[in-house]
This record gives sequence, C-alpha cells and structure tokens, in this order.
Amino acid sequence: MRRRKRTELFKLCGLCLTTIIINLLSWFCTQHQASAIQLEERMEVVRKVLREVPLIDGHNDLPWNIRKFLKNQLREFRFGEDLRGITPWSTSSWSHTDLRRLKEGMVSAQFWSAYAPCSSQHLDAVQLTLEQIDLIRRLVLLYPQHMALATSADGIEESHKKNKLASLIGIEGGHSIGTSLAVLRMFYALGARYLTLTHTCNTPWADCCKVDEPGQVPHIGGLSHFGTLVVAEMNRLGMIVDLSHVSVPTMLDTLAVSKAPIIFSHSSAHAICNSSRNVPDHVLKRIAVNQGLVMVAFYPHFVSCGEKATLKDVVAHINHIRDVAGIDHVGIGAGYDGVNLVPKGLEDVSRYPYLFAELLADSERWTEEDIAKLAGKNLIRVFRQVEQVRDQLAAQGMLPIDQSIPAEDILGRSYCRYSGPRT
Repeated sequence: MRRRKRTELFKLCGLCLTTIIINLLSWFCTQHQASAIQLEERMEVVRKVLREVPLIDGHNDLPWNIRKFLKNQLREFRFGEDLRGITPWSTSSWSHTDLRRLKEGMVSAQFWSAYAPCSSQHLDAVQLTLEQIDLIRRLVLLYPQHMALATSADGIEESHKKNKLASLIGIEGGHSIGTSLAVLRMFYALGARYLTLTHTCNTPWADCCKVDEPGQVPHIGGLSHFGTLVVAEMNRLGMIVDLSHVSVPTMLDTLAVSKAPIIFSHSSAHAICNSSRNVPDHVLKRIAVNQGLVMVAFYPHFVSCGEKATLKDVVAHINHIRDVAGIDHVGIGAGYDGVNLVPKGLEDVSRYPYLFAELLADSERWTEEDIAKLAGKNLIRVFRQVEQVRDQLAAQGMLPIDQSIPAEDILGRSYCRYSGPRT
C-alpha cells in the first residue's frame, strides 16, 4: 500500500515537473518571439528613417586596402560583388566593405580615407596622397549607377535622392600636405573635404595623440603658429577640420582658433575607454559650444579598451557623447577596413541598421528624429555651417594665406626638399 502511494506520488511530482518545464519553455519561446517581433518593428522604423535621411559614415579605409592588396589596379577589383567570397578579401580580417553590403546597410554617404603612412612624412607623402585621391575618384567613375563624387552638403542629399552612394574624400594626416598650404588648396580642388590634422605621428605644426600617453613628451604642446594658419586656410576653403588622432592640447588649440565647427571623424568617448584616441569630457563640452561633431568609432580598442566588444558597447559610447555634448553633436565613423577587429553585432558595413534599432529599444531616450540626427543630419548641419563660414570669409575679402612654414620648424627634416627659392 505504501509502495503504491509512493509510486503515485512520484508520478504526480513528475507530471508537475513536466508541466512546469513545458510552461517555462512556452514562456521562453513567447518571449523570444516577442523580442524578434519588437526587433523587426524597430528595424522597420530604422529603414523608414534611412530612406528619408542619408546615413553618413565618417571614415572608411577601403582605398588603402585596395593599394595594399591590388596596388591600386581597379581592373581586378570586383566591388559590386560580395567580397567575402573573393580572395584576398575573403581571407583578410581587415575587409568589411563592398557595394552589396553598403546597400544592405543603407549607407548613403561615405568619407573614403586618402591615407599615406606616417613613415612617408618628409618623403613622398604628398604623392601617395594624390595617388589615393586618384584611386577614389577612379573607383567612383567605375560605378556611375551606384556611386557619385560629393563635395558639398547639397551633393550628399542629391545623391541620396538618386539612391547613389555619395563618395567623399577625407585626407587622414596633416603630414600629407608636406607643410604646404598650396598643397592643401590643391587637395581641396581635387575634392578633399576634410583633413585630419595628424595621424599617429606629430607633424612639424601639430602634436598627435601619442604625446598624451604615459612617458611621452609633447613636441609642440598643441598647434604651432603655422598650425593655426592651416586651420584658418581650411576655414577659408570650406574644408572640415578633423581632430581624430590629435593630442588633447591640439584639440583645444584648434577649437580656440577655428571659425567653423570641427569633427572627430572616427573617435569615441575617453570616459568609457581611456585610449588616447578618444575624446575627453571637457573637450566634448567644448565641441557643443563649437557646434561640432564626434563620429563614433567601432574599433574594440577604442570601445572596450580590449580586443573584444559588442554592439551594446558602441551604444554606451554614443549615449555618453549624447549625454555630455548633446544629441546634435554625435555621429557615426566606424573605421571599417582600417581595423582587424570589430564588435560582435557590427561585423561589417551591412550592420548599421542593427545599431540604430538597438538605440530605439531605449524609447525613453531615443526618438526617430534623434536617429535621423545621429545617422546624417548632424553631419549635414556641420558641413553646411563650414560652407557658410567659407562664404562669409569670401564676402569679407579674405585671400589665400601665402605664408610658408618657418625654416626652424622643419630643421633637420628638410632632406627631401628643393633647396632653391621657396614660396
């Protein structure tokens, strides 16, 4: 009798346990389905926003990869295909970009980097930069149905209306101008619309972020007098000043002298990750006053200060910059094709919509209009203000600055220069 009762009790317990497990599984499935539905609903909102407003990314290093892998020979470059299935791109951790994935990611405008390594400074940096500008222009010409060269805020919006990728040129590193304002002007004439004042090396007129690292000594302590002339000439031209890669004193000096808003084309928040490549809070506050923009980078070493990061980590940087500087002063500058590590969830250029969808999950903080500003409206505003300053300076009769860098500023570094009369 006792055995029978015990058996019946075991059966009853087993039945209860089975019921609990089934109910738990059903609850988890329901929650997962609800989460999937919510994500798809947010993705649809994102798609709607990005059909109306151009998604603009501040920095992509694909041109340097083309040089590295193909020696700038575009006849071998199948940009319209999925490069994940084509060598050497398919085997490289540095490759994240092709036209198919850009279209999938709803990217409407891309600043392509015209980059020359720091090792070319005082040597052939100007030539290398010209070759990279030429490469970008030739790439655009090869795909006229999908791409268009853009040199203005209006040009970005016109390309967006035509469903073409607005392709803009950014020069990454002040060493590319060879300490010559004439070279700077010619780069602008060829279509370059921003100059990053330094890369990871000091120029004779500006300090880079490396000097902010422990044990390092500043070369100048910010901008030299010639550096302020570079900024002034960029203001006159209507060329955006980019402060990614520069030291904090260079940031502050530039913010003090620039008449136009500045950008950080691919940097993140120093308060979250204390990389010297990121922007400290006191500078973020100055950017708000300047009406500038920080375009958030995705590189894990700038996001989590390690080799691994996630989409949510990038969200934290965006939210921090928004909290300190304001919603009008944050954008996107992923840095794809210039990094060999990417956050989980942001593996390539097709993944931008998922980032915006994650932001929309915080409905108390993020609205559709906020997403539109982050995606492209903020950069468009900055670009227009830079153009307005250019037009104002022209109306005031400002002429091209014709001063040369002082000889003492390049003492010992002029071994690759003509020794005759100079301007």
